[in-house]
Amino acid sequence: MTASLPFLYSFRRCPYAMRARLGILFAKQQVELREIILKNKPLQMLAISPKGTVPVLQLTDGTVIEESFDIMIWALAQKDPQGLLAAEVLHEANALIDKNDNEFKHWLDRYKYADRHPEMTQTEYRQRGEVFLQTLEELLTKSTYLLGDKVTIADIGIMPFVRQFAHVDREVFYSLPYPNLQRWLKQWLEHPMFLQVMTKYQPWQEDDEVVIFPS
Repeated sequence: MTASLPFLYSFRRCPYAMRARLGILFAKQQVELREIILKNKPLQMLAISPKGTVPVLQLTDGTVIEESFDIMIWALAQKDPQGLLAAEVLHEANALIDKNDNEFKHWLDRYKYADRHPEMTQTEYRQRGEVFLQTLEELLTKSTYLLGDKVTIADIGIMPFVRQFAHVDREVFYSLPYPNLQRWLKQWLEHPMFLQVMTKYQPWQEDDEVVIFPS
């Protein structure tokens, strides 16, 4: 059975890997999960993806998918029981995820690692990141999820990054004037599917027993 499953190289705390696992879980797909240590990346992963970042998905036909967004799309294209790729919101969802990946992530990294980027203060980096948070807050004043009253790919594609931003300084984050965003994030952090995605696994070694995700 396991020979017929794709391999997913993942790292539990990486937001890109989180959203890939969420996409797989919402799509009711299964993969062989290979949890890695970033400081000791397996040669098998580097052989198929020399850039060395997670997630990496290798399909049963040998095709390699190296970007988390593409892994979500691949999974949900197989099966999408909750309609995360609903046509009426897909364009807006893609635009939001693009803004997350190409603008917000820039400021998130500098906020989290401000000591490595002395050009601005940590507070200034946080405030730059808040521009995107304000966009999300406005969307969430209108509905339960980012693009309506149902989960879409925008929610699972963006939430892990908001989580990372919040966890830089939880006290500061929950003091900011974004009550709807805070509610949305708390709901996700308690969501059974997110809790399942965050299950801890031992780092993969070639001779280990196969780990199926979701089990």
